[in-house]
Amino acid sequence: MEFLTKVGQAFAHGGIWMWPILAFQLASIAIVVERSIALFARRKVDQMALVTSYEENVRRGEFETVMNKAELMKASSPVARAIAAGATAARNFGGKEEIQGKMDEVLLHENALLDKRVSFLAMLGNVATLTGLLGTITGMITSFAAVANSNPAEKSSLLAAGIAEAMNCTAYGLIVAIPALVAFALLQNRANVIAEDMNQASLKAFNWLSYSYDPIASKVQHGKANRSPEVNA
Repeated sequence: MEFLTKVGQAFAHGGIWMWPILAFQLASIAIVVERSIALFARRKVDQMALVTSYEENVRRGEFETVMNKAELMKASSPVARAIAAGATAARNFGGKEEIQGKMDEVLLHENALLDKRVSFLAMLGNVATLTGLLGTITGMITSFAAVANSNPAEKSSLLAAGIAEAMNCTAYGLIVAIPALVAFALLQNRANVIAEDMNQASLKAFNWLSYSYDPIASKVQHGKANRSPEVNA
């Protein structure tokens, strides 16, 4: 209780700029919680193991099986969504470029989701620091005004109030900024690790799909060529 009382007193002495810093703190906490759940709890760095389970079916050209397996995992795995898009293009004989384009379309969307709102943490940390500095300046202005214009009896109390505003605002800005910037670094690193794992796994799947495309397309063309003499006859 005593600690909370001291915190409340410090907040009150910090002046009006404490309220914007509090808003920045609440926003940064919300972003950290949401992004931590999204990047640590819901995303796993094991996409290469998942892709390996598709290898045999892809090499055999069993695209319907690949698509059915991918559909079951689309909700929880972005790589499964990329594989489903690539397998659909391969089944329709769209060519390597179309397979790559369809998979890249999914991956670009997923990579954008990984970085969503993370950059705001750096902005909030910097703005909290600058707002604390602004509170420091206004507090010092108050202190100088007290020394210059106030009655001698009031100078000490007004000077103390201005210094308290300056120091409390600066301290609170740093208290908000430091965790926000640390969280930004950690979440950005996690997003990069997940993106690298996802892109490598998708590249392996693309190689299998694109290499399997040519033999199947050749078989279809060969079959059409074999049927042509019969039609002409």
